[in-house]
Amino acid sequence: MNRRLLFFLVILAVAAAATIWGTAHWRRQAQDRHALSLYGTADIREVQLAFRVADRIAELLVEEGDAVQPGQTLAKLDTSILEAELERAQAAAESQRQVVNRLVNGSRPQEIERARGLVEEATAILHDVQQRYEDTKAAYEKQAATQWELDDALAAVQKAQGRLKALKAELSLALEGPRQEDIAAAKALLREKEAAVELAKTRLNDAQLVAPAAGIIRERILEPGDMADPTRPVFTLAKTDPLWIRVYIDEPDLGLVQLGMNAVITTDSYPGRTFTGWVGYISPTAEFTPKFVHSPRVRTQLVYEARVFVHNPDGAFRLGMPATVTIPLDQHPTNHAPSAASPDRAPSTSSSTSASPPASPPSEQRR
Repeated sequence: MNRRLLFFLVILAVAAAATIWGTAHWRRQAQDRHALSLYGTADIREVQLAFRVADRIAELLVEEGDAVQPGQTLAKLDTSILEAELERAQAAAESQRQVVNRLVNGSRPQEIERARGLVEEATAILHDVQQRYEDTKAAYEKQAATQWELDDALAAVQKAQGRLKALKAELSLALEGPRQEDIAAAKALLREKEAAVELAKTRLNDAQLVAPAAGIIRERILEPGDMADPTRPVFTLAKTDPLWIRVYIDEPDLGLVQLGMNAVITTDSYPGRTFTGWVGYISPTAEFTPKFVHSPRVRTQLVYEARVFVHNPDGAFRLGMPATVTIPLDQHPTNHAPSAASPDRAPSTSSSTSASPPASPPSEQRR
């Protein structure tokens, strides 16, 4: 039993010593190296392009592999229904606009004159029936008229007074114009109708699918005649900017790489040609080496994902293309963003773990 325990302890001690020696040896080798080589594949962002409205596809203007620019029209829908909806909304808005104009302008001069004429006429009628009532009352007192005739004359006076009062109220309304609350309600309804017009215009404009950024049409999913809606992509767009090489840094090498360090990228597809780039992102989280990464180290060790952004002015790199990244270790991270004068410079570094790539490759690289 003691022999087995002693044997186990000896094996454990030898393994620990070998680990310590290997780590120290590797660190000494790292210090002696002038460059770090990493292996990865080209990666880009992809966008699933779909219409914002649902209708039948009328026309597709691009094919798979076509290069597109921002704002370029890629596809169109059948717009017959959308055009009819816009026309209906415009008609409703125009109708309500006239209602508002009528309320704001108030009564026409002819309507006011008519109301005044009716008041004058009612005043004259009231004067006549009052005189008739007085005559009938005098005759009644002399017993020359009946009680019925007196009551009938009094009712005529009351009727004329009521009519004159109503006509005077109508004249006052004609002079004052509509209520402010009615005008406000009509204007609010007009804004609703106008908003419906803008919505119909937006829906009609959305019947055209445009490219949101420069890129390559990677996949054409639907065809003319298919029903499109916001949940069904029509194209897959591979954006050409930014482009990076996704690599994995072994844990012992992590301290050798910093954001903004320049890098040289090569690929078997273009022998003898080199591309410039920089380290733009280092993951803050460790992971086990992915199976698809070709690394000379043991695959079960921890690594950190990094992105090395590449100047790709002529579109040489394609999605998934294997590449080798060489990072010279005898350098310091650059402190300014890339420009046409210095295309191989990287973005400034900070305490964060990413450095934003430029919106597009430098102009010098596009020549």
